[in-house]
Amino acid sequence: METNENLVEVLNDLIKINNDRIDGYEKALEEVKDIDLDLRGIFQKMANESRDNVAELSREVTSLGGEVATGTTNSGKIYRVWMDIKATFTGHDRTSVLESCEYGEDAAQEAYEDALATDASLPVNIRQIITDQKSSLKNSHDLIKKYRDMHQAVNS
Repeated sequence: METNENLVEVLNDLIKINNDRIDGYEKALEEVKDIDLDLRGIFQKMANESRDNVAELSREVTSLGGEVATGTTNSGKIYRVWMDIKATFTGHDRTSVLESCEYGEDAAQEAYEDALATDASLPVNIRQIITDQKSSLKNSHDLIKKYRDMHQAVNS
């Protein structure tokens, strides 16, 4: 039974980091101007990506007999407060929003790496789900980084 508990904990950690992403991208949507249609579309897509991840992970938690996490991580909450403070001083420009999003994407990658390196026994199907989600999130990370780099190059 402890194996299931450990596995449920790993999956719930990933659910929480995806909830952080959803909250972060919803916040980013509030920060960007209506003329930033490209970013608005990307941020919405990434929030939806995490909603899909949460649904998939939740099904696994339920099938293991666990209770699905509904919150976010403490570090995610702290990070969003920091984003608010930073925005107060630097404004809501594209670069600062993209930098904040990239920081969140780095945190998501780290959470998925931790999940794959866990001591909990990961069945093949769950390891594949985690690996696939990590890969998808890596593509999102790289897109955010590309946008940030392009924006910095244009403004330097």
